[in-house]
Amino acid sequence: MSAYRSVQTIKNISVIGTGTIGASWATYFLSRGFKVKAWDPGDEWKERILDFINKAWPQMNALGAKQEFQETNIELCSSLEDALSEVDFVQESAPEQLELKRSLFKKIDKYADNSTIISSSTSGLIMTEMQDGLEYASRFVVGHPFNPPHLIPLVEVVGGEKTDPSAVDWAINFYNKIGKHGIKINKEVPGHLANRLQAALWREAVLAVQNDLASVEDINAAVAMGPGLRWALMGPHMIMNLTGGTGGFRKMLDHFGPGIADWWETMNENPELDEALKQELIKGIKVEAKGRSIAQLEEERDAQLVELLKMLRRKKN
Repeated sequence: MSAYRSVQTIKNISVIGTGTIGASWATYFLSRGFKVKAWDPGDEWKERILDFINKAWPQMNALGAKQEFQETNIELCSSLEDALSEVDFVQESAPEQLELKRSLFKKIDKYADNSTIISSSTSGLIMTEMQDGLEYASRFVVGHPFNPPHLIPLVEVVGGEKTDPSAVDWAINFYNKIGKHGIKINKEVPGHLANRLQAALWREAVLAVQNDLASVEDINAAVAMGPGLRWALMGPHMIMNLTGGTGGFRKMLDHFGPGIADWWETMNENPELDEALKQELIKGIKVEAKGRSIAQLEEERDAQLVELLKMLRRKKN
């Protein structure tokens, strides 16, 4: 394996797959001053990605984009080979289908320079399974963003069995250099880390509907108007550390730990996502949405995310 490029020298990035995640990634890379080459096998993808970027660009300006969006900074390629030619980094965001990823990875492995790190946005697939049979498997990593990637800083990085550990470190350093917050996942599990944490909370939220503990709207408020506000500032362990007051984490563990352990004993049920429960969840969401479309809800979410990110940046400074 030849030496990886210095993260300081990265100028040209390839975005493979331009659905919601890929288009969002392209927007972010462009806002950080990179040239982007994009490719997607779908129909009318070129119009969709440009529409996404133009709509998202005011958010990027609000967050300090390094340059104005110019279509000359993104090349919409007609072939995968073209999209992988003369690029320094690849962000792959194809659909979550193992065989599709395997087939795509073989082509990427063939066309991309073997010193180029290939990072997959997969939200739950295992890199070891995706990289099997590749000639240069050692440079393939998972670089899983949280949606939407052009706003949410988190990127989870994990390698497969054939991944060079230094490729994982390289990817984390690169993401951090461009303003993301890369974290290292030490072992492969389905869903990585953040999605598993999210799924665990959602399981309890679905059970609360199934068991008629509260309405869908009030369950959402229990998070968004309560612990979710704190979690936006500090993670769960640090928040629990503050729960112990001046005694810190030790006092919290000794004082509240036994009671929480008792709660855990009651959390051994999985919801039954049958049609009746699905309809109850859908009905609750419709009530809370109050007629707002998905596009309107996304716009509301993203506007609030921009304000939150601006506040968090002021806090760090």
